[in-house]
Amino acid sequence: MKSFLQLWMPSNASTHGGSVDNLIFYIHWLMLVLFVGWGIFFVYTLFRFNRTRNPKADYHGVKNHYSSYLEFAVALIEAVLLIGFSLPFWIQEIAGAAEENTDHDIELRVIGQQFQWNIHYPGKDGIFGKTSPNLVDGTSNVLGLDRSDPNAKDDFSSQGLSIPVNKKILVHVSSYDVIHSFFLPVMRVKQDAIPGISVPVVFTATETSPKDPKKSEKWEIGCAQLCGTGHYKMQGDLVVLEEDAYNTWVDEQVKQALEEGEAW
Repeated sequence: MKSFLQLWMPSNASTHGGSVDNLIFYIHWLMLVLFVGWGIFFVYTLFRFNRTRNPKADYHGVKNHYSSYLEFAVALIEAVLLIGFSLPFWIQEIAGAAEENTDHDIELRVIGQQFQWNIHYPGKDGIFGKTSPNLVDGTSNVLGLDRSDPNAKDDFSSQGLSIPVNKKILVHVSSYDVIHSFFLPVMRVKQDAIPGISVPVVFTATETSPKDPKKSEKWEIGCAQLCGTGHYKMQGDLVVLEEDAYNTWVDEQVKQALEEGEAW
């Protein structure tokens, strides 16, 4: 069944994606069992308690406790899924990302804005420059960068997400305006972007993205939360590169940011 489900899902290109897929697999098994079980029970009641076989109403009802046992079994299975799978995964992948000394290779900021994703790269120095909401300009300075800060000189933004393969990525997800949901299907990442709150997310890509999207699956950033009339167009490209290609791309972006900084 797991293989069947994966036929309908995006490819998995992250280290933690297998855990997510396993959880989805177990939940669907539970849903299938409940669907078949309650379906059989419904058909049984139609025949067992029809008017022909029961011309007189029984006001006492069922006296056994089989239904209570069944409800307890379902609750137990749900507890196992929650405590045995969901919580350990959340503690390892989500709660662990909130620790101050989280071990990571690349740190980025993702800011949702109607209707685009703004990715803040700290440049070659790896230090984010100061930002201010008062400096936010929807076209020339979407990050609200304070270019007078030395650490902001080489910072740059992108509406697509480019990352290196086999590197642990720490992303701080937030929003300028309304609630969005940062969604990377192939990375099995989905996190609400909430105004005024920065939520850390950690993931590691295990393979590079297709070089020719026309011939294979295109990797995308999506918004999984209805955020307004332009929600449908709030998407961007997810590009996973080899480390050398990523470093070259960063060098080009930093060079352009420095040139634009001199113009200001």
